[in-house]
Amino acid sequence: MHNPKLSPEARGLMRARLDIAYDGSPFNGWGIQPGVRTVQGVIEEALFMIVRRPVRLTVAGRTDAGVHARGQVAHLDFTPAEWDGLRRGHDEVSELSLQRRLNGALGRVLGELHGSVEIVRASVAPTGFDARFSALWRRYSYRIADGCTRRDPLQRALTLWHPRELDVALMNQAVAPLLGLHDFAAFAKPREGSTTVRTLQRLDFEQDDDGVINLNVQADAFCHNMVRALTGAALMVGEGRESPDWMNQRLVAGIRDAKSVLAAPHPLILEEVHYPHETAMHERAVLTRTRRVPTETIKAPLGAGI
Repeated sequence: MHNPKLSPEARGLMRARLDIAYDGSPFNGWGIQPGVRTVQGVIEEALFMIVRRPVRLTVAGRTDAGVHARGQVAHLDFTPAEWDGLRRGHDEVSELSLQRRLNGALGRVLGELHGSVEIVRASVAPTGFDARFSALWRRYSYRIADGCTRRDPLQRALTLWHPRELDVALMNQAVAPLLGLHDFAAFAKPREGSTTVRTLQRLDFEQDDDGVINLNVQADAFCHNMVRALTGAALMVGEGRESPDWMNQRLVAGIRDAKSVLAAPHPLILEEVHYPHETAMHERAVLTRTRRVPTETIKAPLGAGI
């Protein structure tokens, strides 16, 4: 039997990277769950149609139900025979064939939802690549139209229509102290055995000329519900229900209570996952697997990378 702790190369396997985009509206999130439709579930069903065996994807970041992606990344492993067998036609390389055939199979799996999941690119992964642990950061966007902004019906599926006016300056003031390495237990739904320590690299709100507010948020990784929890708290500050220092107070105290409100999922988009140079993939994966600890424990400066 193969030792799963060995690298795919050591096990004689070929690792492929998939760049994926999807409309999360009709899915119950990324991760497979019994009895419900998920993005991972439909892609793995499509892969089964191609390689005729169960395939398990490893993803850069598990998105919640209703959350979308333009830049999701996943990996999977093939035997050399499976990889060579992907080709159809003498001039086609396996990567292009995998992308084309997987999108075709997804069309059959999705039926009337055809087009809601798209394999943007398939490629041979660099040595040591891990879609989850090799990532340097993930970046999300979130679109808000507040109570004094004209609502565009054509953007309703990707925009939060907030009923009250929001003060963008107050929201940015509130989130600024959260940048850097912190324990985000106050803004996360904890998973058993997982840490809530993260490095938040960017979190700001920008208002377009048409009045729409765009949230930009980037971190080395995100806890479960973290972006929606941060957004929900910032909205409370923006409409004047809480003071600008309230979010930092909750962060320091690790408070999760009735005021911990999640913003709606439908405007949230995973825009990009960024990786190091291909020669540093393995080292990054090893470093990321090292368990994160709070700033106070390791005495790291704000903004330090993990």
